[in-house]
Amino acid sequence: MPEVISQRPYKIPESVLVVIHTPALDVLLMERTDTPGFWQSVTGSKDSADEPLITTCVREVAEETGIDVHAPGIGLAALRDWGLRNVYEIYPRFLHRYASGVTHNTEHVFGLTVPAGTPVRLAPREHTALRWLPWREAAAACYSPSNAEAILQLPRFAGVAGAVPGSGA
Repeated sequence: MPEVISQRPYKIPESVLVVIHTPALDVLLMERTDTPGFWQSVTGSKDSADEPLITTCVREVAEETGIDVHAPGIGLAALRDWGLRNVYEIYPRFLHRYASGVTHNTEHVFGLTVPAGTPVRLAPREHTALRWLPWREAAAACYSPSNAEAILQLPRFAGVAGAVPGSGA
């Protein structure tokens, strides 16, 4: 019987970025296994073209952090679509994951508020370390410019009084 080699389906060029933070605006960052020094928030592509973005968020948060968005003390209402979209060129080293001719990805930004002390269980194939940082420090530590910019918007979307978008205040 001939060996059947299954080819992984191409990634869908539509993803989510989920900034996980506490009410005090401490932000969870994780270091990528495949790129030491690359700190980021939760990111991930849709599994199918018709997968709702909220489903992508819930799945990716669970896969990468072990956090159950539906758990008591968190709840789906803690996951908010910030209405921000980033379109960026896919890094050349990752283009093989996408169908031929695909060069850009659309990233949808969400925020997830979790209680301080929420346990995190990293997926070792994706991340090697984690840290909680105050939002300004987290933005400065991010490798991805779109991730850093999203974190700088956190006070605005978390409803912090007196926050001015892009001001870092």
